[in-house]
Amino acid sequence: MITIENVPQHYPSDIDLYLFHEGTLYEGYKMFGAHFERSEDREGFRFTVWAPNAGKVSVVGDFNNWEAGKNPLARVSKSGVWTAFIKDIREGERYKYAIQTPEGSIILKADPYAFYAETRPSTASLTCRLDGYEWQDSKWIRKRDKEDIYHRPMLVYECHLGSWKKKEDGRLLTYRELADELIPYIRENGFTHIELMPIMEHPYDRSWGYQITGYYAPTSRFGTPKDFMYFVDTCHEHDISVILDWTPAHFCRDTHGLGRFDGTPLYEPTDPKLTDRPQWGTYNFDFSKNEVISFLISNARFWMDVYHVEGFRIDAVSSMIYLNHNNDLPFELKNKNGGDENLEAIAFLKKLNTAVFSKFPKALMMAEEATDYPLVSSPVEDGGLGFNYKWNMGWVHDILRYMKLDPSERRNHHQLITFSMLYAFSENFVLPFSHDELVYGKRSLLNKMPGDEWQRFANLRVLYGYFMTHPGKKLLFMGSEFAQFDEWKDLEQLDWNLFGFKTHRSFLHYSSELNHFYQNTSCLWRLDHEGEGFEWIDPNDAQQSIISFIRKGKRKGDYCVIVCNFTPAVYHHFRIGMPAEGNYLEMLNSDAKEFGGSGQLNRKPVQSVPEPYHNQKFSMEITVPPLGITIFMKETKKRSAVVRHIK
Repeated sequence: MITIENVPQHYPSDIDLYLFHEGTLYEGYKMFGAHFERSEDREGFRFTVWAPNAGKVSVVGDFNNWEAGKNPLARVSKSGVWTAFIKDIREGERYKYAIQTPEGSIILKADPYAFYAETRPSTASLTCRLDGYEWQDSKWIRKRDKEDIYHRPMLVYECHLGSWKKKEDGRLLTYRELADELIPYIRENGFTHIELMPIMEHPYDRSWGYQITGYYAPTSRFGTPKDFMYFVDTCHEHDISVILDWTPAHFCRDTHGLGRFDGTPLYEPTDPKLTDRPQWGTYNFDFSKNEVISFLISNARFWMDVYHVEGFRIDAVSSMIYLNHNNDLPFELKNKNGGDENLEAIAFLKKLNTAVFSKFPKALMMAEEATDYPLVSSPVEDGGLGFNYKWNMGWVHDILRYMKLDPSERRNHHQLITFSMLYAFSENFVLPFSHDELVYGKRSLLNKMPGDEWQRFANLRVLYGYFMTHPGKKLLFMGSEFAQFDEWKDLEQLDWNLFGFKTHRSFLHYSSELNHFYQNTSCLWRLDHEGEGFEWIDPNDAQQSIISFIRKGKRKGDYCVIVCNFTPAVYHHFRIGMPAEGNYLEMLNSDAKEFGGSGQLNRKPVQSVPEPYHNQKFSMEITVPPLGITIFMKETKKRSAVVRHIK
């Protein structure tokens, strides 16, 4: 027999309620939702929910035949928070809140703070205990928390778990199966981080997780919350950091979700002009409500606290900053000052980042921000938004526009590959070749490249080389590492059958070697965000579509010289300026035959001579490969031992 106990007088406490309504309850997941409790004479779950405009609230589920009113919650104050302890409820029980609206009707809502949910298409929340998992990553976390993220390599593998790989019968892999197969794969191929497209519970597969109903629940498509803990734990075991894609801008309209939660606009704005996001068919969050602020900031800290993730890529930041960005409304929105900025959203972003970094100083907070809004990755105290990284959408747009051109036309658009260096250090940038570039008819990276088959692969090799040597951290969408030919098909697995073709096997070998070279070459990341880490040798050779530059590390003599050729022409005895005298080794050449190239290599050490060139005191003559990148470093015994060329 299910019975209602008296609401504990100590919980929710007055201070918790005060902080919640002030917008500073940053661990709200400890108060709200369904929490297991046990004492000498009782065992069950305590339920707490915010529904300020409800006439009544009760918990319904299989345990009471979904009968509204049978297990009521008590309103603990005028604040609109309701709570009750229900005895004898077990873990895994289905439940929802039955909410009486101001009009007197009863609506059923999933728990906004639920830790687990039924697998689609079912929509109930599930009682769940998050304790009991034995984490094995304490040593790894101590190491992580000592590292300087800005001066370390970062190569992110962006992944959609539902379409990375599937079972033979088409079913999805579980979190545990993905942990045991996906994580060793990306570690072997030289990635340092994995970014998961949203894994918070969502009803529709084809939203890719960007329209969420359960912000506190890892989707049950792939298993249980503890299965996801195992996934993260396995990532850390393999020295892989975990970034979650997160959408605090908007949420889906499904009736069991957050929309009109108590029969009135609650999580969304009350002003109907501000409620809808027509382009996505969603509701905006209302950043003027302190309780919504508490909900979202608590959610960010929840994933870091409970699931040990390293941080977030925050989706659609531009649409949060600007009222009319990606807004298809037939009228223009204005703030109270007559401007286009969403003042409340900007204040929220600053508060979010301040709250996250106060608890997790080494967190990764990456903004997907596509405008020229200033100081996105600068600290709040310096007038910034407080993120520590921003996606460099301008670079991606320019370089892909350039690479789509026939090589004979590139000389007329040379600025597309050099312009980025005018602003490369204005923010802490991530260079993202993300899923956004590979869907809706945009074609895969390989299929964007011009020319015959050989030229397409060669173009992609030089693109990846420039990507890896350009200042900024890196992100690559899954499948791009082996040159997937088709654009991303979100309902199917990647085209693993391409490994039957030598061209794709050779390309994976190239991208893996390039990734590992990047990780092991400190001058390619040590000063990613500082102007001293980059120097042009020659950015002006538009006629031959060749650029050359130096990437520098912190220590004297820690540098490499990079030459990129964006045409099929081969140049022998090509002179470039060099910063110092000595013998230089070609450490990597994308035209090596083992990578699918034509074999135009610099097989022997090349000596620089004291002949000034390109504003450098020294120079040397090299072979420049067709549609290729070549990287030189000063000869040492150690480097001589690792240089490998296929003759």
